[in-house]
Amino acid sequence: MAAQSDSPVVDARTARRITAAGCVGIFAELYDNGIFGFMAATLATVFFPDSQNAVLLVFIGYAVSFFFRPLGGIICGQLGDRIGRQRMLVFVILLISVATAAIGVLPSYAAIGVAAPILLLLLRVLQGFSVGGEAAGAMTFLAEHAPEGKRGLYTSFAQIASFLSLLTGTLIAAAMTSGLGAQRMHDFGWRIPFLLAVPLGLTGIYIRRRINDTPRFTRLKEEGGLSANPLKEAFSSPEHRRAMLLALFIPLMNGSGYYVLFTFMPTFMSKNLTFGTVSGLLVTASSLVAISVAIPFMGKLSDRIGRKKVLLGAAAAMIVAGIPCYALIATGSVGLAILGACVMAVIFAGHTGVIHVLLVELFPTRVRYSAYGLGYNISSALFGGTAPLLMTYLIAETHNVYVPAFYAVLTALGTLIAVSRVQDRAHIPLRDA
Repeated sequence: MAAQSDSPVVDARTARRITAAGCVGIFAELYDNGIFGFMAATLATVFFPDSQNAVLLVFIGYAVSFFFRPLGGIICGQLGDRIGRQRMLVFVILLISVATAAIGVLPSYAAIGVAAPILLLLLRVLQGFSVGGEAAGAMTFLAEHAPEGKRGLYTSFAQIASFLSLLTGTLIAAAMTSGLGAQRMHDFGWRIPFLLAVPLGLTGIYIRRRINDTPRFTRLKEEGGLSANPLKEAFSSPEHRRAMLLALFIPLMNGSGYYVLFTFMPTFMSKNLTFGTVSGLLVTASSLVAISVAIPFMGKLSDRIGRKKVLLGAAAAMIVAGIPCYALIATGSVGLAILGACVMAVIFAGHTGVIHVLLVELFPTRVRYSAYGLGYNISSALFGGTAPLLMTYLIAETHNVYVPAFYAVLTALGTLIAVSRVQDRAHIPLRDA
């Protein structure tokens, strides 16, 4: 089948609804996933009270869930390419909302013993499966609706939602820790952020059920052009195999950005530096504001000059600035730490605000959800979800607080090399086949 190159025409009202549907799900998914990292110190006391490595065990649970992301990407991607993006986006937000709310009602270790951390791990697995189906699905959904020349801007809105969700989680964790104190947080306060998944999930499901599937998928379905086995088709093509390999390595910088700079940072600052819990959360919150402001500018810039230039610039800047910025954080001064974290956040915006639209553009509509989801989720599992665990272990072994800085530089170098191998398709219409 010949590739279709004409762009979908989306009126302003529909564009707002589509963007809201994509973003609200991303917000709910990433809030549900991120709150686990923010509450790591408290969860350690609730579920591993007798262990000297309690925080490490919590981050093992955090990491394990990421290895179920590729499974979620495979199953949800296959179904999303065969029965539609919209149906799968409703399913994944329902699944993670139930799993997150269930964590909020789990009995503690003191109540049921070892069964408590086992149940916690199982619910983290469900969260990981769900997020594996969300990222590729939501970004594909937004990009396939976006007019030509605005794909970078449209998909960047979902990334803003993801970081605003982390900001929300950070502020909630900071406010509750400050207001309730350690003992009451241990007794009952830790449950509240997880139970907020219920209203978030219901809102996301309501909005996503009221939207139609993408014009590109709908047209392909009407023409009988859908793939019977999208992932098999992707693996049978040398072009798609190469693209999936790129989708594995281009997100390397995501591991040091999203999962170290933001998710792991509050725990790192309170456990390994001289910051109090609330001070660490304040630094993280400031950097989340900075990246949320910077992302749409990076997305729009990539529409003008191309994805490749923006990503290469961000990776090169992180290689240069990563260690100096961590040096500012390691001073122990809240003001200098905010400066260092915010500089890194703005640099990282050039990666996270552009990476997903670049990955969307690597694949045609017939296999996009499946192939993009598999490559990206394997990368997240290997280099993202394991990052807090790896940082915790290496810092304990080396007693070197600059380990996260070295990780930032190495992953940025990997991204720079991978992006240099990409054909920039920013100014080329999406392919359907």
